[in-house]
Amino acid sequence: MLSYIIKRIFSLIPVLLGLSLIVFFIIRAIPGNPAQIILGQLATKEAIAELTKQLGLDEPWYIQYVKYLGGLLTGDLGDSIRTKSAISTEIWPYLAATIELSFCAMAIAIFIGVNAGIISAWFQNSWFDYIAMVLALIGVSMPIFWLGLMEQWIFAINLDWFPTSGREEVRNPITAMTNIYMIDTLLQGRTDQFLDVVKHLVLPSFALATIPMAIIARITRSTMLEVMRSDFVRTARAKGLRMFWVVYKHSLKNAIIPVITIIGLQTGLLLGGAILTETIFSWPGIGRYIYDAINYRDYPVVQSGILVIAFIFVMINLFVDLLYAVIDPRIKYN
Repeated sequence: MLSYIIKRIFSLIPVLLGLSLIVFFIIRAIPGNPAQIILGQLATKEAIAELTKQLGLDEPWYIQYVKYLGGLLTGDLGDSIRTKSAISTEIWPYLAATIELSFCAMAIAIFIGVNAGIISAWFQNSWFDYIAMVLALIGVSMPIFWLGLMEQWIFAINLDWFPTSGREEVRNPITAMTNIYMIDTLLQGRTDQFLDVVKHLVLPSFALATIPMAIIARITRSTMLEVMRSDFVRTARAKGLRMFWVVYKHSLKNAIIPVITIIGLQTGLLLGGAILTETIFSWPGIGRYIYDAINYRDYPVVQSGILVIAFIFVMINLFVDLLYAVIDPRIKYN
């Protein structure tokens, strides 16, 4: 197992290097000069040329790339062109906000999606099965931006149950410790702020959870149907075990591997694809952070942000692969 983990970690190096090179060229292919954007449209050519030189953007591309890689090897993600701050310290609050949102969204998607898929397979061709699968199809097809706006209109504006945007109440700011506000409020014993954080999370979490919830439900149903036709399930039922235990203990355990694969992939996609949800709900996450950096041609921020998301994505996939062996002892990594 240890040798497999080491091999997988080393295999990540060329993946991340290739990704950094692709992003390096793509971001520089976007029209516009960061110096021009920073100084404004009325800036003189001499001022733009001077700032371009200060930022190191007048050097050949390969020198810029080598300097960037040299910083990565020492743990330095570089400095933001726009804010002049170190990206390694500036990026964490945004990344923490996206992690918190994605975690809550996946918790909702897993709980509802897995149980909906199990019950649909248990009561195949029933009214619940038909309704659940129709809703799953709608969930996959529904645009997130439309769903987010409808949530705000119904539950925030008309019913006034939840706030429309943001992470916290402006009049009751949270003292950040880890920048994951659910943890921060619990560590400080502020249950009022914790409930406020949860209220701010409800609408964006459900909007973000819609697509993975639908996919998980459909995959769970199909794998459960296959497993429940197996001989060991019929044997368990013949022994007189309650159907609940047959389904949730014996069948689910043997059908969970494909479901875990989908959960791992969807979790990685949520971290990088939450920009629509973050924009609609004014959520200060990593997606908005990178989007704003693209508008300002902030090359180091875009490169580092995408690289961090890619690293998290591949580490989630590694964790999922290792989880296979924990769930199914027949799987061995040598």
